[in-house]
Amino acid sequence: MTDTDALVARFAQMFHALGGNIERIIRGKRDKVELALICLLSEGHLLVEDVPGVGKTTLARTLSASVEADWNRIQFTPDLLPSDITGVSIYNQGTRTFEFHPGPIFANIVVSDEINRGSPKTQSALLEVMEERRVTVDGKTHPVQRPFMVIATQNPVDMDGTYPLPEAQLDRFLMRISIGYPDHASEVAVLAGMPTGPMIDQLPAVVSRDDIGRMIEFASRMHVAAPLYDYVVHVVAATRGHEDLRLGASPRASLALLRAAKVRACAAGRPYVLPEDVKALAVPVLAHRLITSPEAELRGRTAADIVTDLLAGIPVPQGAPQPARV
Repeated sequence: MTDTDALVARFAQMFHALGGNIERIIRGKRDKVELALICLLSEGHLLVEDVPGVGKTTLARTLSASVEADWNRIQFTPDLLPSDITGVSIYNQGTRTFEFHPGPIFANIVVSDEINRGSPKTQSALLEVMEERRVTVDGKTHPVQRPFMVIATQNPVDMDGTYPLPEAQLDRFLMRISIGYPDHASEVAVLAGMPTGPMIDQLPAVVSRDDIGRMIEFASRMHVAAPLYDYVVHVVAATRGHEDLRLGASPRASLALLRAAKVRACAAGRPYVLPEDVKALAVPVLAHRLITSPEAELRGRTAADIVTDLLAGIPVPQGAPQPARV
């Protein structure tokens, strides 16, 4: 076994340890748990969109509890102010200077619960920090610590008193996922475990902040064969001229898709990326960035359907994968 193989094996071991820890709370949703972890290790942000009661906030809190790092929760409401998120400068009479008091956004993992209940002005407070990893208050910039991840939840059914996320905000989320209802066996296990089952507050952290940082750095240096770069661009570019789409994916989507594919390869114990990694992540990475045309909506076509069809029509690169260079 080479040094690279050993490092990839260690990455996969820690990845699955995280997944197993989260599954102590979130039963029967291993695929969604792994997508959330891929998002974290791609140094991206996650939007969890689903109906009430299926575990959106629980997934976010459980992921935060599984990492030994700083995390905060922000409950979005219509009266929440931007300064309630970013922080505020307060005048100190003793020193006769303004002192910056950081808001809850200054953490490694920030759970933004019911993000679409915040006003557009408050939602915009996240735009800078999600893209640039810094906050500007009173003309001064304050960097957030890394790794940094925003996990936002929203309910797509109850739209009373909500403000839909603008395209610029959606584009900053690396993935959007829906948890869905549990299967029968998983729901029975949840019922049988109450109230003596594992609680989030008692869940042990299985990796440290430094471990996450090293995993992010390792995956980012994963070598990708040249044809796969071409494949990713073909997939993303195909959304830009599609007749059923009013808005295609940006180059930011290409970068996000490639970063996530690298992490998925490492999690599978492979020192190389396959086209299957790209295909498996295309819908959660791309669909929320697209806007379907009115005609497509009338036909019942969704952005996810369009991405799936595009993948079926784009030739997959052939040839043996090349090993990682890390």
